[in-house]
Parts: sequence; C-alpha cells; structure tokens
Amino acid sequence: MHTYFGPPQHTGLFPVAEWPRLDGANPIACGVRRARQIGDEPPLPPYVARDDDAILEEQVRTVARSGGLVLVTGEPLSGKSRTAWAAMLANLPGTTRLFAPAASTDLRGLPAVLRGRGEHRCVIWLDELEGHLGEHGLTSALLAELVRLRVPVVATMSDEAYDAHRFSGQARARVLIGVDPVELSADWTEAEMDRLEGTGKDNRLGDASLWCEGTGIAAHLAVAPELWDEWWRARRISAHPHGHLLVRVAMDLAQCGTDDTPIPATVLRELCALYDEEAARAVAESFEDALAWAADVRLGVTGMLVPGPEPDTWRAFSTLYRDAVSRAEPRPVPLGLWIRALEAVGGDQHRQTCVVETAQVELYPQADGHPEVGLVLGRLYEATGQREYAEDWFRHSADAGGVEAARIVGRALAGRGETVLAVSYLERAAEAGDIEARGSLALLLADRAVHWLDRLGESGYEGAREAAGMLREVVKTPPYTVEE
Repeated sequence: MHTYFGPPQHTGLFPVAEWPRLDGANPIACGVRRARQIGDEPPLPPYVARDDDAILEEQVRTVARSGGLVLVTGEPLSGKSRTAWAAMLANLPGTTRLFAPAASTDLRGLPAVLRGRGEHRCVIWLDELEGHLGEHGLTSALLAELVRLRVPVVATMSDEAYDAHRFSGQARARVLIGVDPVELSADWTEAEMDRLEGTGKDNRLGDASLWCEGTGIAAHLAVAPELWDEWWRARRISAHPHGHLLVRVAMDLAQCGTDDTPIPATVLRELCALYDEEAARAVAESFEDALAWAADVRLGVTGMLVPGPEPDTWRAFSTLYRDAVSRAEPRPVPLGLWIRALEAVGGDQHRQTCVVETAQVELYPQADGHPEVGLVLGRLYEATGQREYAEDWFRHSADAGGVEAARIVGRALAGRGETVLAVSYLERAAEAGDIEARGSLALLLADRAVHWLDRLGESGYEGAREAAGMLREVVKTPPYTVEE
C-alpha cells in the first residue's frame, strides 16, 4: 500500500452558477452603508457622480476585458463602497455573476471554481480589502491567476489601511504594487455639489446639500441611520434615558421651527421637565453624563447634539429631527415647548415667523375641543404682535372651555368698553376659580355700579351719590388691566 500526500483541495466555495447576478445583488449586504429610509423611500438615495468616476469606470472596463484589480481608496465614510459599486453597475453587464466573500474567507480554491464557470462572466468584490489579504486570501499569485482567467476584482480600502499595507515591505504589499488606486475625498468639489443639487427630490440628498456645505456628504448620509437607531434604543433605563431625553428636547425644538438655532444646555435641561414619562426615567442618569453621551462624536462625523458658536449651546443633528418629522407616527411636541421655542429664537423675526407658522400647521387640526391648544396659539400670535389673530385664538380657547383664555378675552373686551360681553367671559373664568378673573370682574362690576349710581343720583335718588362715592374710594385703580 502506498500513501501519497499532496496539497489539500480548498473547497467550500459555491460554483459560479450559484453566485448572484450583479443586477440582483444587495449593495448594503456587500458593504455599502445604508442611508436613512423613511416610508417607501428606496434603501439608497440616487448616486451622485464624483469627479473621478470617468477614471474609475475606464479601469473597470479594462479589467473586465483582461482581469486585474481596481482599487478605490479614501477616508472613512468618504463613499468608497458606493462609488465602486456604481462603477461596477455602470460598466459590467447585469448578468455578471458576483462573488462577495466575507473577510478572512479562504480564497485559495477560487481559481478552480472559476475554471468551471462556463459562459458566465464574473466579478470579485472585496470591500475593505485589508480583510482579504494574507496567504489564504488575495495574494499576488492568486491575482496573477485571476488575470490569466480574465476575472476582474473591484475592491475598496481606507487610506490608512492602504498606506499600512502598501509600504510595509511585507509579502502582502505585492498585491498592491502596480495598482493605481482611485483616491476619493470626503470633501466634495464645487462640481460635485452642483451635481448633488441637480439630483432631484430625494430628501436625503437635499438635507445633505443643505447642511454639509461640501464636506462630509457621504458621511452625513451614512451616519444618519446609525444616530437614529442608537438614539431610539438609548431610551431604556439601563442605557442613557437622560441623554435620550436631552436629544429629544433639541429635536422637538427644531421641529417647532427653531431649526439650527443653538440652545443653551441649561435650557435643554430645564425643558426636560415638560416630558413627564421620559423625565421620570431620566433621573437614572446624571445631566453631565447625559450631555457627554449625546455630544460624543460617532463614526468620526458628528454627535447627536452639535455644539453651537456660543459656549455650551447645542442643536440636534439635522437628520434626527427631520427623521422624527418623517416617521409614520411622529411623537407630538409638548404644548409648553412652543412658547419656549419662540423664546429660544430671541428677536430673530424670521425664526419667530417660522415658529408661529409651524405651530399653526401642527396645532390647528388639534384645536377643536382642546382649549389649551387655542391658548398656545393665542400666546404665540400675541408675542409676535399679531393681536387680531391672538384674540381670535383666545376666544376660540375660551369658547371651548378654557379658563385662562376666558379671563384674557374678558379683560380685552372690557378694555374696549364691551362690558356686557366682558362680564360673561370673566364670570366664566371666575366661577372656574381663576383668582385674577375674580379680581377683574369685581373691579369691572364696581365701576359699572359707580356709573349707574351716578345716573341714579342724577335722577334724584337719595343716597345714590353717597354710595357712588364710597365705591370710588374702594376702586382707586382702573377696573381692568389689558394685558400687554
């Protein structure tokens, strides 16, 4: 009996016929970072052409004919995977069979599998190439064999990883020798920004264009879903309930129309009290720890709270509150927050208008049967000098049973001399226990009593003038005060 030993056969790779077609492959499963997705939006926004796409696409067409490696390098979250994927889709037939192995997959059996591919065209996708280098991965010998078989390899690699491997002097550096990588920058050029603005109505690209100003476009798109998922899970009492609430307050203020207005941390902390349920959970975490967690920079891009120009001022990262608005069932903003939002924008008339108009849109459908809603709208219009609208909403609130609004309307009517109607509103508020309404009503009625006692005295009724004089001593101030 003779026993012969030889190199092991490397198996475990599926035959080419079982590889997915390129036009049916899932780019997110292959390493392209997902963007935030609301409703029926596609998983990825439309691709925006980069300046070096022409060079990259020519390289893809070349290796499609002769085999070889195409490599895209760049900073983290610069869009390497999306750009390389778009180049494949644009320059390889959709029927091309795609092999996208996980990192550290043993690739030594790949040539044998490819030799049995028949008429199938193939492409090897190696996202984050550094995870595929080594004696069992992509070696210079394996790459040479793929060239002989005329099979293209499309790969991505961070700048840091490329430099570490390319100039290390180790054997794996040989794979990269002779490869001219396409370098992608996270900073978009003016031409790229112009193309971004012309891509249509995708809200995600629109937000990126609005908030990034040429830097971090791809990072902005990639970090958004990560921030939302982490923020949402942080609400648990064992996670970061106070940090979750701080971010929600900033998000809700932005939804009220403050947009990018930075808010002092002390105000964010104070406004947490408007959220009863969340505030009860928030006591499990200190304010300092909550703020540090919310402001911590994720993926080298941004925190959930972004610092403002003034010390210790913050705003919510733009995609968070836009995602909150776009959710199928957005969570309502506490009514008390609308007034505080108006205070937050200070004397900025444009921002004030945004807050009031946003409140009108959001609160108007809720006003019927909810007197507190009309009261808030009245306060907002009053604060911005729109007295006519303010009184309309105060009266709407009062007619729906609002006690405070009834007092406000009663005082305003009294100030215009509409005594009978004023008394009806003030009595309603006074009977409900409003102390200020009771005082205003008493003074108003006393004033009217003086008026009619004077008239009675003119008619010759004895004692009327004396009674009127006594009331005048009591009522030395105007019988009502019109609120400024």
